[in-house]
This record gives sequence, structure tokens and C-alpha cells, in this order.
Amino acid sequence: MAFDERVVNGMRVLSAIVDCGSFNRAGEMLDMSQSGVSRSVARLEARLGIRLFDRTTRSVTLTDEGRRFYEQIVPLLAGLEEAAASAAEGALAVRGRLRVNVDPYFSRLTLGPRLGAFLNAHPQLQLELMTSDQLGDMVADGFDLAVRFGHPRPSTLVARKLLDTRILTVAAPSYLKQYGRPLKPADLESGRHVCIQFRDPETRRPFPWEFHRGRKKIVMSTPGQLILNDAGTLHSTCLAGYGIAQMMELGGEQMLADGRLVDLFPDWPDERFPLYAYYPSRHHPAAKVRAFLDFIVALHA
Repeated sequence: MAFDERVVNGMRVLSAIVDCGSFNRAGEMLDMSQSGVSRSVARLEARLGIRLFDRTTRSVTLTDEGRRFYEQIVPLLAGLEEAAASAAEGALAVRGRLRVNVDPYFSRLTLGPRLGAFLNAHPQLQLELMTSDQLGDMVADGFDLAVRFGHPRPSTLVARKLLDTRILTVAAPSYLKQYGRPLKPADLESGRHVCIQFRDPETRRPFPWEFHRGRKKIVMSTPGQLILNDAGTLHSTCLAGYGIAQMMELGGEQMLADGRLVDLFPDWPDERFPLYAYYPSRHHPAAKVRAFLDFIVALHA
């Protein structure tokens, strides 16, 4: 028999009547009126095609058919209660398997060195971290959460911004010694400079070179021989003095601090690139998802 919600509710009412010994006390326990209890029993009897109770003014007793049915549903109701309790506990406890699709650059530079502390704090959690430069179909691929750079596209997924990082235009001192330092963004279009392009994983085209200062924005045409899709290779090529690159400040702080790379246009400081988390539903995200999101946000608080 396929049970609908009314049947399951009727089974719970039946169990309460047996436990309490009367329709009235069952109603008090379930916060239902006596007429509501009676209607629930009547619906269940109609659905089953049997009479469940013999009622007199003094007592309520199960019929033989009612007793057999009650004995069969007791384990079922206990299982339902146990499942509900387990689900509720899962919503509060950080445990089980968490599959996360993460941008490779963010995973390597930011998450990797700190994952040990997160996992030590949640010993019942099994984390499966998969790196990819594309979001793909995270639901079909079985991911609970995805973490990607870039602005979100229209989707049924919930998108939560985790942070913004500045975009800097940089070069190595060895490059500047050979080619000279551009004084303004327009100098990059002169043909005198080598610009390293970086491919947008979503469009498969190189990112445009933008420069932002307050509300002012300019976009430059900076063609170059070299197009990359890996941030680590972008860093190493730029450090070697091959050319000028645009890169995220996140992950490059030490290279700038020790002078291995130079921020060429500090007077154009306002271009930002966001990091977003994506997950399937905004309703009651599991505790393990919330914990991982809080962990990422805390890294850059």
C-alpha cells in the first residue's frame, strides 16, 4: 500500500490513542481537538477498509484487525522517528561526507595549508576536495558545494559571495630593467611591452585588461603571444621576467612584499574579482556545508 501523509498521520494518531487509552487524552498529547482525532481515525479506517476501535462511553479498545495493524505499524513508526531524529542531528552535526568542487588556484594557495586545522576540528567529517577550473553541473556530479572565482551566471544554484580580491598589473624587476616601466595603462598598447594573457575558463577567451579608479574604468587591447590558463604558470613566467601580467592580489602578497613583483599602477587600485560559493538550496543547508563556508570566510576575515 502506498501511504500518503494523511495515512502516516493517522497511524501516529492511532498509536497515541493506544498509548493514552482515550481519544481525548490522545488529542491533548498531539495538540489536536477530539473531533480532529476522530476524523483522522475515520480517514485511516476508510483507507484501510477496516474498523480499528470498539468504542463505548467508558472505554476504547482495538478490534482484532486494529490490533494486528497496530502491531505491524509500531516498528514502522519507531523507524520513522529514528530517521527524523537522525536527520535533525545531521542538520546540526558536522559529519558524513562533504564533496566540494574548488578552483585549483584557491585550493592550492589558500585552502591546502589550512585544511588540517579544519578537519581536526570536525573529526566525524570526510572531506572530498576536487579541483576544477569549471563549475560544470555540480548537482549531477554529486557535489554539495562549489567554490569558484568570477561573477555568477543565472542559475538555480544559491550563490554566496565569500570575498573580493584586487586585480593588479605586475612585472618582475628584470622585465622593467629590459623594457622600461609603463607609466600609465595606455602605454601597454604601444607595442613596446609584452603582455601575458590569461584565459577565462567560462568563455575560453582571454580576460580583457581592465583598470578601475573609483567610478572610472578603462579596458585595454593588449594582445600577446602567450595565453595561459594556470595561475601558477602565470606567476612563474612573470617572475622570470618574460612579460607583464594581470593577477589576483590573493596569493601574490609575498611576491609583492619582497619585491619579486612590482605593482605597476598603484594609482588604479579598484578592480576587484569575487570568490563565490555555490550550493543547491538556500533552505536548511547541512551543518557540514555551513561549517565549510564559515571556514573559508574566516580565512580572510
